[in-house]
Amino acid sequence: MDGEPERSRQGILLVISAPSGTGKSTLINRLRVEFPRLAFSVSYTTRAPRAGELNGREYHFVDSETFNGLRDSGKLAEWAEVHGNFYGTSRPAVQAMLDQGRDVLFDIDVQGSRQLRQAFAQGAFIFLFPPSMRVLEQRLRGRGTETEESLAKRMANARRELEQADFFDYWIVNDDLDRAYQNLRGVYQAEGLRKSCNPGLVEQILAG
Repeated sequence: MDGEPERSRQGILLVISAPSGTGKSTLINRLRVEFPRLAFSVSYTTRAPRAGELNGREYHFVDSETFNGLRDSGKLAEWAEVHGNFYGTSRPAVQAMLDQGRDVLFDIDVQGSRQLRQAFAQGAFIFLFPPSMRVLEQRLRGRGTETEESLAKRMANARRELEQADFFDYWIVNDDLDRAYQNLRGVYQAEGLRKSCNPGLVEQILAG
């Protein structure tokens, strides 16, 4: 109502992980379309920009010395080396968004999820499952982009990731895309009702 003070809100850290071929990107894109307030953090990387990429939009492009300085000073919430290049997420930048009441979404692997759990006091950690390993293999083959060698590697990685699913708070099986999306959407909305996301609410209501 008019005249009421705006309630403060702490942002949600939403972390989603899944084996390749589970449908994670489709579900995340759908969530971001419905909830445009969901922000992606812009990571640092030591790789060179590709055609069309802008510094500060796709990535913060830095040299190895700068990246190592950020990592060694504890300013990276998570980091990893991929194909000889380093990638990492700024802890202060993400914390600032959360403190401003902005929700931050991470599409990240299991290793990165574990680092984020250590870096931030709270978050919603979601693991997406395929209906079965057989269906996962069918989906990967259906892409038409995998060699037998790369397929075997992806399937082995998937098994290792599934064996670590106990780390996550929420489990969603993508056996039906619409149902999986409603489950993901429900988790996101429920997280916003946590008391930790609404600091000072009791005091504000009592003073009103």
